[in-house]
Amino acid sequence: MSTARGGAPTRQNLLRSRRRLERVSKGVSLLRRKREALVAELFRIARPAADQRVSIADRAAHAYPALLAALAAQGATGLRIIGWPSRELRVEIRPASVWGIPISELLQRPPIRRSLAARGTPPGSTGTAPVSTATEFELLIELLLDAANRETLLRRLGEAVSRTSRQVNTLERRVGPDLGQRITLIRRALDEREREEHLRLSRVQRRRT
Repeated sequence: MSTARGGAPTRQNLLRSRRRLERVSKGVSLLRRKREALVAELFRIARPAADQRVSIADRAAHAYPALLAALAAQGATGLRIIGWPSRELRVEIRPASVWGIPISELLQRPPIRRSLAARGTPPGSTGTAPVSTATEFELLIELLLDAANRETLLRRLGEAVSRTSRQVNTLERRVGPDLGQRITLIRRALDEREREEHLRLSRVQRRRT
């Protein structure tokens, strides 16, 4: 007689299954504590991240209408000429880890906002609409770069909480119950075998007497 996926119903397999069930219980406890710590960290940065998103949305609500006004005044070709040559922005990024979660951390960014002289476009020939648009989008880019670290961490924490919850559910609803059922089947088989052995010894003893 053998149990499903449990091998032969021996005391060795019973002890092995009990040890595995103990490890599963400890694993669930550790994962629960890890999930609680991740959720606490998630809530800690959620409010600042929400405030930053509001600021970004407000700035975008100013930047895109300014862009439409500049397009109406200069046209797409005119804005492309004014914006030439394009500017390359380089940022410094390093790998980091928070609660064992690998992330990329933005260390340093160049200044985004420029003066009229730094843009190299005379305001008289450019007009106020393109200048206002450039200023608004430079402010928007600054907000986006400043929010990058927190947004990355927020997303990684959310993924880690979801992954940890799936692991806890798998151990609690599948692995743990399967091991418990396996232990029960092995114990029943051993008890039945012990009763049969006891009856056999009783018959042998009666025959001798």
